[in-house]
Amino acid sequence: MATDPGTGRREATVSDVAMAARVSKATAARALGDYGAVSDDVRDRVQAAAERLGYRPNALAKSMNTGKSNTIGVVIGDIENPFFARATRGISDVAQAAGFDLILANSDEEVDAETAAIELLLDKRVDGFIVTPASSIETRSLQTALAEGRPVVLLDRRAAGMEADTVVADNASGAAAATRHLLAAGHRRIAFISTLGHGEPYASGDDVGSSSVGDRIDGFTSALREAGVEDPAASVHLNARAEGIDVITRKVLGDPDPVTAIIASDSLVGSAVFRTIRELGLAIPDDVSLIAFDDADWTSLTTPPITVVSQPIYELGAESARRLIARIGGAGADAEEFVLAQTLIERGSVGAPPTR
Repeated sequence: MATDPGTGRREATVSDVAMAARVSKATAARALGDYGAVSDDVRDRVQAAAERLGYRPNALAKSMNTGKSNTIGVVIGDIENPFFARATRGISDVAQAAGFDLILANSDEEVDAETAAIELLLDKRVDGFIVTPASSIETRSLQTALAEGRPVVLLDRRAAGMEADTVVADNASGAAAATRHLLAAGHRRIAFISTLGHGEPYASGDDVGSSSVGDRIDGFTSALREAGVEDPAASVHLNARAEGIDVITRKVLGDPDPVTAIIASDSLVGSAVFRTIRELGLAIPDDVSLIAFDDADWTSLTTPPITVVSQPIYELGAESARRLIARIGGAGADAEEFVLAQTLIERGSVGAPPTR
């Protein structure tokens, strides 16, 4: 038996199992790896011997023999964001039911970190990838995975030039619905706040690094434009991660002509905006109305509860896993985009704009 260097315990090998089952090492390997021709009687004998000896299979060796590791690499943007936690649960449930394990990596929304994660997962011989691209524009690391023969499914965001299935929510329609809800309540000065990095103040038609945020900006500005609001792009505030969500919130609420409503691009931005509004001594919705993307738990527990654009987050993850597992299994056809609907949930955080 081999020795585990971490524990000093003796570990059973394929040779040990073969000897105990009275078969050749090659036969034992086929029975343990579930490949090649082995009779049911021999397979049962080998499995029984492996159980008696406490044999643990070498996943890397099995993947080298079969070409499959039965693992999926998942690279998400921010593990602390409840969106990604819920989506990963959808991925995990579908993958586990299909006999796949997950290896999870966090890109922190940085292309270099995403590249390192994909290279590591390629070394781990994962069968395919589900990735929330750190950039919808810079896709070299994703192209590397495809070039290595691994199928890729994009979750939540598109990526330019990628021949890969994409599973996204209808962000443009969701943002437009939220904006029209505020417009119907009488608001005209509305801020959209996102942590997405962008080199300059947003200008109409700019390419942004995340297709999901870009779609929300498009829906937001289109609804403002339809309502006759001048220069809708000036109402888009990016770079909140670098500048500080609280800093931007204080700025738009402290201007001589302050906004009367804010749309937060996700639940983390929404919670920070909510906290800053309270720190400023303002009331929701009497002084400022608030809508956030994602129906996070906190949004229904505040006073007032927050109006949200709800996404089918679990299903986004689950559908991504279904598509990837189908591709791993050899499903052909051209890459497809799957778009799932969003729903505006009206609560108590939207009212008429204050009279000043």
